[in-house]
Amino acid sequence: MIHPRKWLVPALYILFLMLPIYGLLAMSFKTTGEILGGFSFFPQQFTLANYKVIFTDPTWYNGYINSIIYVVINTVISVSVALPAAYAFSRYRFLGDKHLFFWLLTNRMAPPAVFALPFFQLYSAIGLFDTHIAVALAHCLFNIPLTVWILEGFMSGIPKELDETAYLDGYSFSRFFIRIFIPTIAAGIGVAMFFCFMYSWVELLLAKTLTSVDAKPIAATMTRTASSSGYELGLLAAAGSLTIIPGAVVIYFVRNYIAKGFALGRV
Repeated sequence: MIHPRKWLVPALYILFLMLPIYGLLAMSFKTTGEILGGFSFFPQQFTLANYKVIFTDPTWYNGYINSIIYVVINTVISVSVALPAAYAFSRYRFLGDKHLFFWLLTNRMAPPAVFALPFFQLYSAIGLFDTHIAVALAHCLFNIPLTVWILEGFMSGIPKELDETAYLDGYSFSRFFIRIFIPTIAAGIGVAMFFCFMYSWVELLLAKTLTSVDAKPIAATMTRTASSSGYELGLLAAAGSLTIIPGAVVIYFVRNYIAKGFALGRV
């Protein structure tokens, strides 16, 4: 029989973590007046008006579509570029490899505000401003170094004898890399994709600076809910509740890879 203390403490901890999410969800079914009127665990005047606005107003639902588009593009680009780069760092030694690897990480350490103005001027000059690819490429500056770092850790844990055996069996490098090596580090790729998706999904400064109308993300739309009567808190809560769904879906599909990844990689 399991002692109550062994499940009570984890249950209370999980409940504590879920309270903000429940509070956000409950607020999404309230009017702004009820939210400002006082605190309550349950909506006193249950309403779906906030969600109706999001699903009927193009400004709102296009924000979700725009965010998903550039997040997916960024994730694909980051992983595709990082795979060969991480392989080079894990399998070869060349002049300045350690310094280059450290330099990649310094890009991840820099705040996005440092690059916002240069990116704005560059994309305005070449006609990429207010496009999905503009935000996706900007996020690559931070996601590619992180992805290289994660994947290099997984690749370094795989013996080089695997590569040599494949070559002796007649595999070309491209065939070996795609059919043997990539499936071997699937857990690392899952972890890398998770972090790329999450960072690009929640990043606001660059996404807001580099877009205006056509590619404006949902995070930027949520910052423009002020009216003459104040902020529309119920609408903000509904939008915030919906932004949790893509992340939850990603976690569901890569949950097994994430569990293996945290156990085998450097993360």
